[in-house]
Amino acid sequence: MKIHEYQGKQLFRAAGVAVPQGIVAKTPDEAARAFETLGGTIAVVKSQIHAGGRGKGCFKEHPQQRGVVLVRSAEEARQNAERMLGSTLVTIQTGEEGKQVNTLFVEQGLKIARELYLGIVVDREVGGPVLIMSSEGGMEIEEVAKHSPEKILAEPFDAVAGLYPYQARKLAYALGLDATAVRSAEKFLPQICRFFVNYDCSMTEINPLIITEDGQMLALDAKVTFDDNALFRHKDVVALRDLAEEDPAEVRAADTGLSYVKLNGNIGCLVNGAGLAMSTMDLIKLHGGEPANFLDVGGGANEEQVTEAFRIILADKNVKAVLVNIFGGIMRCDIIVSALLNAYEKVGFNVPLVVRLEGTNVEKAREMLQASGRAIISASDLTDAAQKVVAALNA
Repeated sequence: MKIHEYQGKQLFRAAGVAVPQGIVAKTPDEAARAFETLGGTIAVVKSQIHAGGRGKGCFKEHPQQRGVVLVRSAEEARQNAERMLGSTLVTIQTGEEGKQVNTLFVEQGLKIARELYLGIVVDREVGGPVLIMSSEGGMEIEEVAKHSPEKILAEPFDAVAGLYPYQARKLAYALGLDATAVRSAEKFLPQICRFFVNYDCSMTEINPLIITEDGQMLALDAKVTFDDNALFRHKDVVALRDLAEEDPAEVRAADTGLSYVKLNGNIGCLVNGAGLAMSTMDLIKLHGGEPANFLDVGGGANEEQVTEAFRIILADKNVKAVLVNIFGGIMRCDIIVSALLNAYEKVGFNVPLVVRLEGTNVEKAREMLQASGRAIISASDLTDAAQKVVAALNA
């Protein structure tokens, strides 16, 4: 689950992580009042969407308008807000369709001495969280890793003990910070690492992390993603969810207990098991097709879930064929086929449907498919299924 920058900063502040002063605005008048309330001579008006690259992004309706702008008066804040609110911002992360901006964050202007990068992720090789920093703040970390990997510093830390003071100092000195900034980093870095662990984050990114002219380290940005499996422990975080920022099909699937991610291809996939779903998509690609989605119905899918899964897949206008790949372990294949055939009746198919089954009661299940009289293409194995669905698509 993702949240907006302003929400991340609210959580940061509550956790003792230093952030600039800022005010949320949902109307042009509120943006103007926010500038006046902050009381400085400059402020920054920031579009709030779940995507990076907002500063370089442009609006479809106003190509000259950036997603993040510096303003020097209340009236300038109002004018920019009028163009931004309700318009569609296109960034490197949104794709061409962009995202509509419904909320702005007006933040105090600061005298910045340096911009850094900070990110925290869980590293499976290390077996724990890793704090990543770079002197190249404001840039995409992927580009830095590609062209200047030596500028990326990685510091694993203990999830229980947190980041030790000596680790914070080591990173600060490696980044070339002066004595005042090092002292600020000694406080800031352990706090943001503790935030990451306490909130069960899967990713926390601050880009840029700034050093002010008086040597203070502040989070000028806040991108936070939480582990969905741990949200039951964080009701306050769940309350921050913005459904308008999420794909409606993914929300619909989650409400039904399905794991669904929309992709850009034209072959819909219905699979039980995340690993099997990934393998299915790989084989579709290998044989010249493009998967339209990742969809895991899990090991105990019932008729209602299978029916809803088909509805979600077929609601995607790009889907021109569907591949069902089921391994019947806990759930018997004949039960799956019964649910599949009932779903077929309820949903109706106007695209080719290829089904591959393996596992418990597979022979009985195949007999049920054959006796159904439905235009369903049976496959003997996963490779056969991938080849047949691509062939059916191109027929």
